[in-house]
Amino acid sequence: MRIIIVGAGAVGTHLAKLLSNEKQDITLIDESAEKLSKLESNFDLLTFEGNPTSIKTLKDAGINGADLFVAVTPEEGRNITACIIAHSLGAKKTLARVDNYEYIQPKNKEFFKGLGIDSLIYPEMLAAHEIADSLRLSWIRQWAELCNGALVMLGVKVREGAMIVNHAVRDLPKEQPYHVVAIKRGEETLIPRGNDMILPNDLVYFMTMRKTINYISVICGKEAYQKVKNVMIMGGSRIAVRAAQLISDEMSVKVIESDRDKCEWLNAHLPSNVMVINGDGRDKDLLLQEGINSTQAFVALTDNAETNILTCLSTKQYGTFKTIAEVENIDFIAMAENLDIGNVINKKKIAASYIYQMLLDADVDNVKSLTLANADVAEFTVSEKARVTRSLVRDIDLPQGATFGGLVRNGVGMLVNGNTQIMAGDHVVVFCLDSMIKRLEKYF
Repeated sequence: MRIIIVGAGAVGTHLAKLLSNEKQDITLIDESAEKLSKLESNFDLLTFEGNPTSIKTLKDAGINGADLFVAVTPEEGRNITACIIAHSLGAKKTLARVDNYEYIQPKNKEFFKGLGIDSLIYPEMLAAHEIADSLRLSWIRQWAELCNGALVMLGVKVREGAMIVNHAVRDLPKEQPYHVVAIKRGEETLIPRGNDMILPNDLVYFMTMRKTINYISVICGKEAYQKVKNVMIMGGSRIAVRAAQLISDEMSVKVIESDRDKCEWLNAHLPSNVMVINGDGRDKDLLLQEGINSTQAFVALTDNAETNILTCLSTKQYGTFKTIAEVENIDFIAMAENLDIGNVINKKKIAASYIYQMLLDADVDNVKSLTLANADVAEFTVSEKARVTRSLVRDIDLPQGATFGGLVRNGVGMLVNGNTQIMAGDHVVVFCLDSMIKRLEKYF
């Protein structure tokens, strides 16, 4: 597949690295020769220096017949313009990164389709939704609704004393309303088999239904966790604004921002019940003055990963039981998890998962990266005479490192076991290690 990516910033660079590892034909366009030279020498891709809204640049980069054109520069207008031109010059599919919430409303989809833009992505909004979900269920490290909410994926850190700890997966109750689909232990991610043990401090990923979420909290020893009622957010970024807007009706929210002019902007754009504080969120005296001792959740969303990680760690000493840090340097994610800071948000991985979905040939409804684990979860719609329909699940020889999480049939979610017969039209959820989804297409 021939893919052209515009923008060698955080999202574009991560996506280019991900796809080059899968041996896709990648061309990365940017106006910075310095950014491009670092990438071309380390990854299997072509680079092209030039203006992404220039017709000549796109033609010279081979836009005609490109399977996918992705514009993810920091400038919304430039991304939209580049996609319109790329479509006119022969790109088969286009995707633009935007930062205007109005544009991603379903009612505007056909409008942008008419301009030649097949899909829009707003990474900050996707990250804000992850933050809001994490605050609503404070004992969960990662949460995702799959198949329109018929199935739910939960990532939970389990401690010594939890009911499932020090048990092999095969020894868990046979009629349990969940499926253990992945385990993150240190730097290793497992797609577990029956003899794999669940150990203290593992990050365990479960597939279940919404009605049985409370059961998961009990077996993980989390039933005593409080509901978050007040939140302090450090940094007035776009993610912070969207997250505050999503949760302000449910929780008391304070936003701490060091830039005075930005504080004025925040006051104009945030709901009236959100308090904006001008100050340094690392200042312990300020935190104490603003009530950190009685704050249940702290969210660090500055553009500095180290600051976010360290501030989350420091707020725990005041009794804050839920912390979330934006960590955009992917190399720091494992460190953040080892420090046990709580939830980690990385919009690059969130955006790359969304874009990756467009590359798959099978009917895939959704692809999600498990931020803290080197694994993905995908929803496949089963086609007529698909390979997975020819035998019971126990006889389907999925590659090692992949497992069925559950399926939805006629709108009803159900877990999968060895005796399950998958049928055409089912929506099937599969968990797999990084870079395996393309290998699974042939089964569906």
